[in-house]
Amino acid sequence: MKIAVTYDNGNIFQHFGRTEFFKVYDVEDNKVVSSQVIGSNGVGHGALAGLLADQSVDVLICGGIGGGAQAALEEAGVELCAGAEGDADQAVEAYLKGELVSSGANCDHHHEEGHSCGHHEEGHGCGHHEDGHSCGDSCGGGCGAQPALTGRNVGKTCRTHYRGTFNDGTQFDSSYDRGEPLEFVCGAGQMIRGFDAAVADMEVGQVVDVHLMPEEAYGMPDPNAIFTIEIAQLPGSEDLEVGQQVYLSNQYGQPFPVKVTAKEEKTITFDANHEMAGKELNFRIELVEVK
Repeated sequence: MKIAVTYDNGNIFQHFGRTEFFKVYDVEDNKVVSSQVIGSNGVGHGALAGLLADQSVDVLICGGIGGGAQAALEEAGVELCAGAEGDADQAVEAYLKGELVSSGANCDHHHEEGHSCGHHEEGHGCGHHEDGHSCGDSCGGGCGAQPALTGRNVGKTCRTHYRGTFNDGTQFDSSYDRGEPLEFVCGAGQMIRGFDAAVADMEVGQVVDVHLMPEEAYGMPDPNAIFTIEIAQLPGSEDLEVGQQVYLSNQYGQPFPVKVTAKEEKTITFDANHEMAGKELNFRIELVEVK
């Protein structure tokens, strides 16, 4: 089996029709045995389904995707799992474990939501970029609610190395450990507000240390983001376990990540707060390149 993921710097690229790369995984016995990154060759979304079919791809994992592209994939025989965010490798592992839930066609899902602009990685942090959340993975819960950033690097593609720590010194993410700088467009909402603001006026080669309050990072936890529903109302939820992270869809069909926090005989409770909500974060940021 082959699984393709819309790919950008370790993470799931959020707009299927504009993806420049796919990471294609070869799977045997439900385990990844090899992978490679291929270019989309600049073709539009209408031709991408054919490109995947030519690569003998069986499953596509992506973020936002429109109904037309969804139909093209269906016609090409490619199974779709949309609405995914965060680290590409982790998403594939989640899919193979049966933990990745598709939201269906969901173009334009995140940016008005405040749940995560791209989540960059899933599971850990800023870099989440490769993990699940990423520094840049969220709009900080307030997309568009703050004044636009200014600075020499705003609107430009920046590559940075960074190390993220909590106040007790515990490291939660580091691009140095991955050996690859993080690439993003400064001021485009791909990163949390405080990280963006720190990079906005840096010079190449400069290193800065910043301390971010929750309001500049992932915001404060919202008690209204914790909710309980009846298992019978959510097909498939009977198989979920406490601690699992999955994607649900809101009334507009927009996907958002949640964590299972409790499960009773007939009900299940989810928490849609970002796992880094309410935390003060520290970053050492090195600006490597501006394009």
